[in-house]
Parts: sequence; C-alpha cells; structure tokens
Amino acid sequence: RVCRLWRDCARRVIRTRQRLSWISTRGHSYVNEDDSHHFLAKKMLVDLEEVYVLPEIVLYMAGTDTFSTQSSNRRKKERRDGLSKRSKAAEMAAKLENLLPSECKTLGVSSPGIVYTPMGCGTQRPLEVEDGIAGFALLLPKIDGVTVKFFHLSNKDLNNNVFHQEKLQEAGLQDNPDLRVVFLFGYNTFKPAAADFIQRLTKPFNVSNTVVIGGHVDQVVSPSSESIDIRHMYGFVGLSLSGKSIQAASILLDEDVETPKSAEAAMQRLKAANIPEVNTVGFMFACIGRGQNYYSSKENVEADAFRKQFPSVPLFGFFGNGEIGCDRIVTENFSLRECSNSSDCDELLHGYTTVIALVHLGPVK
Repeated sequence: RVCRLWRDCARRVIRTRQRLSWISTRGHSYVNEDDSHHFLAKKMLVDLEEVYVLPEIVLYMAGTDTFSTQSSNRRKKERRDGLSKRSKAAEMAAKLENLLPSECKTLGVSSPGIVYTPMGCGTQRPLEVEDGIAGFALLLPKIDGVTVKFFHLSNKDLNNNVFHQEKLQEAGLQDNPDLRVVFLFGYNTFKPAAADFIQRLTKPFNVSNTVVIGGHVDQVVSPSSESIDIRHMYGFVGLSLSGKSIQAASILLDEDVETPKSAEAAMQRLKAANIPEVNTVGFMFACIGRGQNYYSSKENVEADAFRKQFPSVPLFGFFGNGEIGCDRIVTENFSLRECSNSSDCDELLHGYTTVIALVHLGPVK
C-alpha cells in the first residue's frame, strides 16, 4: 500500500513536469585512450540527477571529431579506415542509453560543428562552436497532447522505388492530420544513388503544411541498436512531432544573408510568426561553409541575432553538410508556406544556407 501511494505521488509530480530540459557542455577534441567515456556521457552521468524530468525522447548531438582518440598513431589509423571513430561513437551511445530509462528513445548524431545553449536557463547566450568540440542532449518528457516518434528510413526500405506505406504511417509521416514538425537528419547522402532517395522522401513535404527542418550529418550515433552498413546504406533518421497544441515556424537564411544586419532582419521574419516563446525551443541548422568565415571573421552572428529577438528561448543545432527547411508557419488555426506550390521543386534542400526554427510544445502544464 505504501509503495502504491509513493507511485501515485510520483506520477502526479511527473505529470507537472512537462517542459523540455537539456544538458550541454564543451568538451575535448579526442577521447582519451585511458578513459573511454565521452565528455557528453560524463556530463550526463553527473547532471541527470539534477534534471527533474522523466525523458521520453532524448535528442543529442556532438562534434564528429570528439570521437577521435588522443594518440597520433591511432588518429592516423582512424583517418585511414574510420573504424575506431565509429567504434567510439557506438560505445558512447551504449553508455548514454544505459543512463536513461529503458523505455526512453534516443536519437544521436554527430556533425562538424555544434550550436548549443549553456545549461541553466534559456536566457544564456547560445554558442556557435564551429570546431564541434561541444555537445548537448535535449530531454523531452511525455507531454499531454504531443506525440513524438522516432524513425529511420533508408534505401533498404524502398520497394520498386516506393517507400513501404506501413513504415511511413508508423513514423507519423503519412495519414496523420496532426503532424506539425519533422526533423530530418541525412547520413551518407553524398552517395550518387541517394539523390533520387532524397527526392522521394522530401517531395511530399514540399507541399505539406508541416515545418520540416534538419540537415545532413556525418554519422548516426544512436540508437545503438540501429544497424547501419555505411558502405551500402544511406537515408534519414528523424523525429515526427504531432499534436494540435504544437506551433512552429522556420525561416531560411540564404546566401544573400551575409552581414549581422541582414541576419537580424531575417530573424524579424521569424518573430513575426508570433509563436509563443514559453515552452519553446529554437533550432539552427547551418552549412559548415557559413559561420565566422562567412561573416568576415565575426563570431556567433546568427546565434546572437536569434537571441536578440528571442532572449528567453534556448537554441540548439549543428553545422552540417547541407540544410533542410524553408519559410513556414504552422499553428492550430493558421499555416503559411513560402515554398513553391510545385511538388517537383527542391525548396526544402539547400547549401550555404541556415535554417532557423521555433517549436512550441504547447501550454505549460
């Protein structure tokens, strides 16, 4: 009876904590051979006890080079065959997943650069770490009225160049009128055969009233259970967010946005979407060719422009190898799609751009 009372009490407390939280940190450009723990896993081991949410989904990102080893001989071997770096990533994924509840789903990727907000609160200055020596984990609890689903779609899921409909439905990507946001992270998409695959996957979203954001990453780290043959496979991992209470908006900073002033002007478009800023998180997916060099050696331009308009909203993302998104607004009663109405266009796929988005997860419970 006492245990049942404690259980019921715990459930009531957990239901009151339906706000996203995060763990973030700067790290090292290598994994010490004498200490196989990745710096992000170490940080989570220490700080998870101080995060009072029960995560249902964890989205984490870390710089690709942080999975290298310190030894110069080992680094040479990694550059030659890439096996050690993938092994370190798999070890890190397994250790991180073991820190979380068994029913918690994880999605982890690595990319050349990382964008994150330091721990504490959303008012801290978000940082663009272009060398990638950083990482973060977003902890998303179960939220009333919000459904989050993980998916992995690869070339092996095509049958006569058509995706299995059941898998798209399971992912929440098809026959889902409440779909609001889709995160897409492509891997091995540089392969020549991947171009047609990308078109088939993203084509329906060109004309849908859904905010689609993401980019192309170096590798998929988690779930560790996902078996990816990097020699023959290419595809996307991602998350679908559904629920009438979700509101979202995204903007595209194209190649003409190349000064701090023009970046701030672009953020004003996002501000004009009037997305609520409580229980909201920002995302930034930028080309590795942008950043400091793109803005005449001025650092942190786009993250600072975001903070100027949204001082209390945390910002996360990466510098990658291609961007996915466009100007869109999706709320319960209104949608705006600036992309072309043609399903044959590539309005969601870009290079030398930055995609910035706001995702509001509904009223605070």
